[in-house]
Amino acid sequence: MSYKFFQNTSCEYYPCHRIDKHSIDKFNCLFCYCPLYREKDCKGNFTILPNGIKDCSNCLIPHCNYDYIVNKLIKNNKELNEWIIK
Repeated sequence: MSYKFFQNTSCEYYPCHRIDKHSIDKFNCLFCYCPLYREKDCKGNFTILPNGIKDCSNCLIPHCNYDYIVNKLIKNNKELNEWIIK
C-alpha cells in the first residue's frame, strides 16, 4: 500500500488544495502534477479560465484516488496502442 501514498509536508505548497482538517492525513502528494491534466474527459472538478487554461484548483482526484488515475492511464495506453497498431 505504501507505493500508493506519499505526503510531502515540507513542500511550500502543501496542501495545494483546500481540504478540511480531518482529511489532511489522507492527502496524497504522489501525483503532484496530475497525469490526467491533458485529458478532456478526466472526470475531475475543473473549470476553463477565460485565457483557455484548465484550472484544477477544486479537483482532488490525484490526491485521493490512486486507483482511478492508474486505471485511466492503463485504459488510455491500451487505446493508444490499438490506434498505433492499425
